[in-house]
Amino acid sequence: MAKTKTTFFCQNCGAQSPKWIGKCPACGEWNTYVEEVIQKEEAGKGNWKALGTREKRASTPKRLSEINFEEMPRTVTHDAELDRVLGGGIVPGSLVLIGGEPGIGKSTLMLQIALSLPKVKVLYVSGEESEAQIKMRAERMAFKSDNCYVLSETNTQQIFQQIEILQPDLLIIDSIQTLHSQYVESAAGSVSQVRECTAELMKFAKETGVPVFLIGHITKDGSIAGPKVLEHMVDTVLQFEGDRHLSYRILRTSKNRFGSTNELGIYEMRAEGLRQVANPSEILLTQREEVLNGVAIGAMLEGNRPLLIEIQSLVSPATYGTPQRSSTGFDAKRLNMLLAVLEKRGGMRLGQQDVFLNVAGGMRVDDPALDLAVCASLVSSYEDNPVPEDICFAGEVGLGGEIRAVNRVENRIAEAEKLGFKRIMVSKYAIKGLDVDKYKIRVIAVSKLEEMYQRLVGNSN
Repeated sequence: MAKTKTTFFCQNCGAQSPKWIGKCPACGEWNTYVEEVIQKEEAGKGNWKALGTREKRASTPKRLSEINFEEMPRTVTHDAELDRVLGGGIVPGSLVLIGGEPGIGKSTLMLQIALSLPKVKVLYVSGEESEAQIKMRAERMAFKSDNCYVLSETNTQQIFQQIEILQPDLLIIDSIQTLHSQYVESAAGSVSQVRECTAELMKFAKETGVPVFLIGHITKDGSIAGPKVLEHMVDTVLQFEGDRHLSYRILRTSKNRFGSTNELGIYEMRAEGLRQVANPSEILLTQREEVLNGVAIGAMLEGNRPLLIEIQSLVSPATYGTPQRSSTGFDAKRLNMLLAVLEKRGGMRLGQQDVFLNVAGGMRVDDPALDLAVCASLVSSYEDNPVPEDICFAGEVGLGGEIRAVNRVENRIAEAEKLGFKRIMVSKYAIKGLDVDKYKIRVIAVSKLEEMYQRLVGNSN
């Protein structure tokens, strides 16, 4: 009988220690070390059975120049949003981790992908729901497929036995925290179990070329539950975000070995599943019956996608002694910087004013091109003078009050023109060499905040 070994793992970062310690030396958290029992596998046994009809990759070293590289075609799904986030489709042999809050729609998204590929044999492994529950959700969706197989199992060895029989082309695990391996004697969801199960699935994906999707839980601070090494092991990390009380969801990429990490996909949650939002700018602009103070439209970029979003602000005298500075969806430190620039360069008395800033639609933005729209919104609320509905903004504001150029301004102009705006205010340094006459929208070039202030407050064209 193999000797049982116990060790201590940090439940926050996965660091290992032979004895219990109060403070983790790796991440600095207190009281996170938990004792776990570990039993190593016997020599000569793998963590998963080699699938007999599938060839293993050679393990001998080769010169880089001798390696024959043949680009394997990606699997294009019927979900254009997911394909964009993944970099053009599902890469063979890739390991993709998707995390999100409970009830946000992770399982719905993965089941929808499984049903939307009728020519691909998909195995959907669920450790959280019964087969009947998955069937009930599938009945509500518009997609139907006879090639989607469901397995309700949590033991990895049993899962690999079924894989050997079925030979799937795509594997979906819901979720990685519910799996357990018989080679590690600890509870499912522990650091050692998550690491071991992920290692087995990674080995399976790399040796067989079958892409694997892992659904992961998150902690209360929004990070993926389990050891940090989990995110290092996988090829792609996706974050599914949104408010459960609202209908829109955002799929972001925080790591991608096969594409850009700046892309995002937007969905709308409906009774029949998730609907792709092809033109997100329309949902991010509030339909208003009348012009309101403190509202400005900014042109931003998320990856290769231009978006127009609505910036709302409220500037009012401070009722209590200390003025409040609150922002939702926008960096609070950058808001304080813009307020200081407006007070120093624009002459606005904001020291005794409460300032509240909100990005409509529940998005979190970090594009510096929104600085000009934020300043326009703050000026509009402070002066009680609404911004015209037919104008939007794209420009970065410097500490000297100058309007700096932003990248790919032509994409922002084209998006504003497509949505019916008649004017867009940009930096004059951004349109050098750009033929603005080809656009139907009027491009207003400014170089300082004073020019923007005069055009808004003075109602200048």
